[in-house]
Amino acid sequence: MTAREPIAAFAPPTTPAPTVAAPSRTGAPAVPGGGPHEPGPTEALAEVTGNVLPHHDPRLTNEDLAPLRKQTWSTYNIFAFWMSDVHSVGGYVTAGSLFALGIASWQVLVSLIVGIVIVQVFCNLVAKPSQKTAVPYPVINRAVFGVKGANIPAIIRGLIAVAWYGVQTFLAAEALNIIFLKFIPSSASLLESSFLGLNTLGWISYAILWVAQAALFWTGMETIRRFIDFAGPAVYVVMIALAVYLVSKAGISNISLDLSTGPELSFGQSIPVMLSAIALVVSYFSGPMLNFGDFSRYGQSFTAVKKGNLLGLPVNFLFFSLLTVICASATVPVFGQLLTDPIKTVQAIDTPFAILLGGLTFVTATVGINIVANFISPAFDFSNVNPQKISWRMGGMIAAVGSVLLTPWNWYANDTAIHYTLGVLGALIGPLFGILIAGYYVIGRQRVHVDDMFSMSPKGRYWFTNGYNRNAVMTMAIAGVVSVASAVLPKTIADLGGPDVTSLSSYSWFIGCGLGFVVLVALERRHPQIPVLDPSDPGVNLGDENEHASVASARTAG
Repeated sequence: MTAREPIAAFAPPTTPAPTVAAPSRTGAPAVPGGGPHEPGPTEALAEVTGNVLPHHDPRLTNEDLAPLRKQTWSTYNIFAFWMSDVHSVGGYVTAGSLFALGIASWQVLVSLIVGIVIVQVFCNLVAKPSQKTAVPYPVINRAVFGVKGANIPAIIRGLIAVAWYGVQTFLAAEALNIIFLKFIPSSASLLESSFLGLNTLGWISYAILWVAQAALFWTGMETIRRFIDFAGPAVYVVMIALAVYLVSKAGISNISLDLSTGPELSFGQSIPVMLSAIALVVSYFSGPMLNFGDFSRYGQSFTAVKKGNLLGLPVNFLFFSLLTVICASATVPVFGQLLTDPIKTVQAIDTPFAILLGGLTFVTATVGINIVANFISPAFDFSNVNPQKISWRMGGMIAAVGSVLLTPWNWYANDTAIHYTLGVLGALIGPLFGILIAGYYVIGRQRVHVDDMFSMSPKGRYWFTNGYNRNAVMTMAIAGVVSVASAVLPKTIADLGGPDVTSLSSYSWFIGCGLGFVVLVALERRHPQIPVLDPSDPGVNLGDENEHASVASARTAG
C-alpha cells in the first residue's frame, strides 16, 4: 500500500470507547439512538469548548484544541472580528506610512484595496480547513506537518504574535498617554525619566493596558467575541465624527487628496511602488491571515465565514481607508502639517472631550486587534506544544510576558522600521501559509481524518516519520531561508554600498508563500507522505462537499 492509497481506519487504544451511532454527514453530531444532539440548559449556557474523546491522546489534546461541540459565530461576528483588526492605530499608521512612498493618494487607496482583496482570498483559503473540522490552526497543521511536526509552525507563529502583541500594546499606551497628559498635567514630569528606552509614563500606560488585556483574555472566548462585536463599530463612530470635525474646520474646498510626502513619481515609476505598497498591506495582515482558522473554526458555516470576510475586508477596509485619507488630508489646512497618526491628530485638537473620547476609542480599538490577532493565536500555538501543561490561558500569558521582554518601542518607531519589520515577519509567515494550502487543497484534496490528528499511534495517518512529515519540514527550511534572506539581505547590501534592491523586501511574504507551495507539492509528488483518504470513510471530513458537510466524526458524543 502506498501513501496515496486509502488507509484503513485507525483502531483506538485498547480502552473501549462508549458505543455511539455512526457519524452523520448532514451536519449534526450523532448520538446514541441516531437522533441529532439537542443541547441541554447547562451546555447551551456554557462557553463553547472542544469535545475530548476517550481515544484522543492526552499529549495532543485538551478542551481548547479538541474539535468544538458547537460552532456559533455568525457573519456579523466574523465581520466584527475584521473591524477590530482593521480599526486600530497600527492599521491607521501603516496606511499613513504609504504616503511617504511618493505615490499619489488615489494610488495609495488603490494599493490598499488591491492588497486587502488579496488578503480576503487567502483568508478564505486558510479558513476552510479549520471551519470544516472545527479545530484551531496548530491542530489542522498536524495533517500536513505531522502530529509532532505541527509544533514547528505553531512555535513560529506564536513567537511572531508575541512581537506584534508588544507593538500594539505600545501603540495603545501612546493613546493613553495623551489622556494622562491632558487631565493630569503633573504627569508630564514622568516623561523626563526612562528605562530600557521607554519613559516612566509610557511604562505606566503600558502596564495598565497589559493588565486590562490579560483580564479580558482570561474571561474566555465568548466574552472576547462580545468585546470585538462592540469595539469595531465604536471606532467607526469616532472616525466619522473626527472626519466631519476636521472637514468642517478645513472647509471642503481646502481638502486635497494629494498627500504624497516623497519625490513626485511618473506613472511608470509609480507602478513598482504601488506593487510594493500592495505587498506591505498583505504583510501587515499576514499574521491574523495565517491563523484565521483559530476564528473560522467557530463559524456556523463556511458560507457565513466568507460573507463575514467580504464585509470585513474589502468593504470595511475601503470605507476605513477613505476615512483615513480624508482625516489625514484635513490635517494639513487645519494644523499646518500632515498627520498620519490618529493619536497625534486627536492630541492636536487639544480639547478635553476630543482627547478623552479619541484616546479611549483608539485604546479600545487597539486592544481589540491585540486580543484577536496576538493573544488568541499564541494561546492555541503554545498550548499545542504541551496540551496538558499549557492551557489556552497559559499560552496567552506566555505571549503577554514575552511581549514586554522584546521592548517593541525600540524597533517600531518610524516608517522605515515599519516597512522593514513587516517584511521580516511576513517572510516567516509566508512559507507556513503556502505549505498549509498545498497540503490541504492540492495533496490531501480537502480530506482530513480528524481523530487521527489526536493520535500518537505509529499506525495513525499523520504519524509520518516519528510524528514528522519530512517533506513539510524540508520545505519550511528551504522556503524559510530564501524568504528571510529576501527580507534581510537587500537592506544589508544597500548599507554596504551595493545596488539598491530594498524593494525586494516588500515581497518576502509572496516569495515565501510561493516557494512553500511549490516545493511541498514537488516533494510530495516525488516521495508521497500526505495520504489521500477514502471519501467513503465515515471518519473522514470532506471539505469539498456542500455547505452542510459534516464534522460529526470529530464531535461525536462519547
